Parts: sequence; structure tokens; C-alpha cells
Amino acid sequence: VQLVESGGGLVQPGGSLRLTCVASGTIFSIYAVSWYRQAPGKQRELVAAITSSGSTNYADSVKGRFTISRDNAKYTVYLQMNSLKPEDTAVYYCRLIQTWGQGTQVTVSS
Repeated sequence: VQLVESGGGLVQPGGSLRLTCVASGTIFSIYAVSWYRQAPGKQRELVAAITSSGSTNYADSVKGRFTISRDNAKYTVYLQMNSLKPEDTAVYYCRLIQTWGQGTQVTVSS
């Protein structure tokens, strides 16, 4: 299994980004997929997850601002991030089963 994230970057507070995680090497549609993030000096934390049937859950800190979705035909999971805050700055990782992607940096700063 391989996961490749993209879509990170520098954005001003209040802005938006969409992260993409593309999977290969497995039957993607039957597994839950999660987004995690890790800020400097902090532990990695769960941001959002989506099950094979499309049920979602979110960390309290991102509810109402972030949306996770999946396109099984494209082996892809998305994380739409709106109303970004400086505290959202972190490396964002995609996880499927026990496999992690390489991460994509998100920086929210004016």
C-alpha cells in the first residue's frame, strides 16, 4: 500500500486549502481512511476519518470547518479545510490501515 498526499501550502488566516490523498496497492473502497496532523513539538492527532460506507468523524477543533470525503473510483480521499487558523499549521498525514503517507505541510500565517 502506498499513500501520496498533496495540496498543502501557505495560506492566510481565514483561507482554504484542499488536501488530497491518493492510494495504490490495495482494495481502497473497503477501508476507512484518516487524516492526522502533527505540529512542531506536539503529538500527532486525528483530524478526520471516513469509513468505507462514508460515515465521518472529526476532531472538535475542526468541526464545521473541515470536510473529509472520498472518491473510491479514484482511490482518493480529500480534506477540504475552510476558515483556516494559525493553530491549524502542521504537517498533515493520510493513513490507511497501518500505512502512512509522507505528509504535506500546511502553514496558516499572515
